[in-house]
Amino acid sequence: MSSAGWSPVARVYNPLQAGSIDGTDVVPHDHAVVRAMLSKYRPNKGVAGVARRTLFIGRLAPETTEDVIQEKCESYGKLASFRLVRDVVTGASRRYAFVEFERSADAAYAQQRLNKTKLDSREIFVDFECARSLPGWIPRRLGGGLGGKKESGQLRFGGLDRPFRKPFKMNNPFQHGGDRRGRADFRQRGNWHGHGQRTADGDRRDDHRERHRRADNSSSRQRERSPHRRQDDRDRHGDRDSRSRNG
Repeated sequence: MSSAGWSPVARVYNPLQAGSIDGTDVVPHDHAVVRAMLSKYRPNKGVAGVARRTLFIGRLAPETTEDVIQEKCESYGKLASFRLVRDVVTGASRRYAFVEFERSADAAYAQQRLNKTKLDSREIFVDFECARSLPGWIPRRLGGGLGGKKESGQLRFGGLDRPFRKPFKMNNPFQHGGDRRGRADFRQRGNWHGHGQRTADGDRRDDHRERHRRADNSSSRQRERSPHRRQDDRDRHGDRDSRSRNG
């Protein structure tokens, strides 16, 4: 990926790229990414409205009602439609909503002004609807999505919430064309030495072990040549000779 074509926000959704902070993964690092890559998601054709005028509002408080959200959004323009998503069984809020404005300019202005503001003491996240506006979109329930919490272990990058970080230069030996397995191979070959530090440390450890081995061998030889050791050997030999004569 050239620096000229790089963007912190994905223009086309790729679940494999969304799974890495710089969008350079070539091997999926969790099972959800694999599930997203294998899914055959198609946007609901029955959804009405215009995608470029529709905002997604997430991270709502459980107690936030339709009236509160509608009143907040209407301060930025006239609404064409509005829906707070609720559980079909319990009726409880699923804590996200879709709001369509009559004018695209109002939707863009509302997105900029509302994102990361507080509603009912909760910071909300506001972005344009992705299902119909982002090619290749895979929702979170199928292993895709954008953003997420660190605790889940399934962060997704390339959105407004968690944009891509610019990748290392392609000639960086740690990069290996974006293949993270290349980094592991680099370490195993002993070449990943932090500008020579790791190899130098390994050489020093080998020298240290070799000096200890030589010192131990030298000590053993000195004990063998010790005059006390030689005297003890002569005494034992003399005792054996004496017993043989007396016998």
